[in-house]
Amino acid sequence: MTQAFPSTLLLTLLLAIGLGFFLRAGSKDRTTVLDVHSPLPPLEVLNGISHWLESRGWKPDGGDADRQVLRFHGSVAASGFLAILLSLLGGLGAGCLGLVLRQLYPALGWWPLLLAAIGGPLAGLLYRRRASRIEALELRLMSFSEDKGSILRLRAHRDELIAMEIDLAKNLQLASDGSLLSSPI
Repeated sequence: MTQAFPSTLLLTLLLAIGLGFFLRAGSKDRTTVLDVHSPLPPLEVLNGISHWLESRGWKPDGGDADRQVLRFHGSVAASGFLAILLSLLGGLGAGCLGLVLRQLYPALGWWPLLLAAIGGPLAGLLYRRRASRIEALELRLMSFSEDKGSILRLRAHRDELIAMEIDLAKNLQLASDGSLLSSPI
């Protein structure tokens, strides 16, 4: 039975590595660039997008008139539910690692189980620290013509771009190539 413990330790360490990658993915930057077009004049489209962004908590951050760019910034908070879930998973995983170490090295006593008290809060704190950040959103007028309308390039978090495309599709007649809405990720 003692031959099974090293393989159990290996599997437990692999699970810990998986949790590390999950923590990293949960706080990963997902900034995307998207071109949208509207048959409306640029001033109407930019005003509509600006009002929509301000109603969602984004703050104007200036821009560049020469490049025809508007910038906004907003604070992104970490998900409380996900922080608690990751704390539970981290504590459970660290406790399992402690049990395996206890079985492999009985001379350590019950001290390895204290890993659960460290692993749980540490996972939640790491997620909270990395996920809470200031996001930026950039609007750039690419072109305008009477027959084609306005073409804008948006650079922002992909979830914000999806919400914008869904919410403003009717009012501002915004349309893109549909790649964000059809992506499985």
